[in-house]
Amino acid sequence: MEVVILCGGRGTRMGYDELPKALFLIGDKPILWHIMNIYSYYGFKNFVLCLGYNGNKIREYFLNTKEWDVKFCDTGLDTNTGGRIKRIKDYIKTEHFFVTYGDGLADINLKKLLSFHKAHNKTATLAAVKPSSPFGIVDIDKRTNLVTNFEEKPIVDHWINGGFFVFNKDIFKYMEENDVLEKDTFSRVVKDEELCAYKHAGFWECMDTYKDNLRLNLLMKKGEAPWVVWKGEKNG
Repeated sequence: MEVVILCGGRGTRMGYDELPKALFLIGDKPILWHIMNIYSYYGFKNFVLCLGYNGNKIREYFLNTKEWDVKFCDTGLDTNTGGRIKRIKDYIKTEHFFVTYGDGLADINLKKLLSFHKAHNKTATLAAVKPSSPFGIVDIDKRTNLVTNFEEKPIVDHWINGGFFVFNKDIFKYMEENDVLEKDTFSRVVKDEELCAYKHAGFWECMDTYKDNLRLNLLMKKGEAPWVVWKGEKNG
């Protein structure tokens, strides 16, 4: 079963754009390596890497790997997410396949995600997560304007797209050449009632900025990296 990873993005918001974001280090390994190890732990070792910006550097890093079966596909410099997936259609040999972003980490049970997808028999399943707020939440008394409670960066009460997906091959019928997956493709899938959400209540973090990178590295350094499931324990 193929695992498609979208790793064509720049590292601009990381403060250094010479590397694709997927090669920024967590500990001494790129975040892409961590993502591939999560999948490998659950027995999924056939990867299709959707390359874009400086994709040759990703190719060089993983070209001689003995751990996994890795296929590289140049999906364009500025191609949108749905367009990148559409371009690897010929690489998909199984009825179901995984897709994930190259900048998110989670302690998600991928076998349970796959079982959920198959049980609901829909075209697509996304893992939904509840992120922590980047801001402190303040409760204010309407009458006195006194602060009655302050909570620093709580978990928000809304589900968001966690970036771990399972698709049937039917997904390609919903994709056009340069779709934004989340905006264009999914709007068509939702219209046909073919998108399910698997609720993941565990750890999830997205490395969107340099600050996020520092936080993930700190968790790794402290031995508190829940996504490192391949070591059989909840630490790095």
